[in-house]
Amino acid sequence: MLLTIRKQLRNHPALIPLFFFIGGGATMSLLYLARLGLRNPDVSWDRKNNPEPWNKLSPNYQYKTLVWNSTVHQWLSPAPSAYSLQAPDVKLRS
Repeated sequence: MLLTIRKQLRNHPALIPLFFFIGGGATMSLLYLARLGLRNPDVSWDRKNNPEPWNKLSPNYQYKTLVWNSTVHQWLSPAPSAYSLQAPDVKLRS
């Protein structure tokens, strides 16, 4: 397998950045999954000694990456209400 990849890279040097970025992306995704599994309080690996790890956190401990404050909702434009939409005035000929 590695011999085939090495042969392809020698014959086609333009593939080197492709292998580099795909390998880097795979490595970063595996590291992120490991971080989620090991550091997230929602995951419990040891049920006997630590059945509820989320109860040991203080109330002001922030473990989420993104926190939605009330100021963020001011940026968003509200959806139009169904009652605010008016039907166009159409005159029918009789």
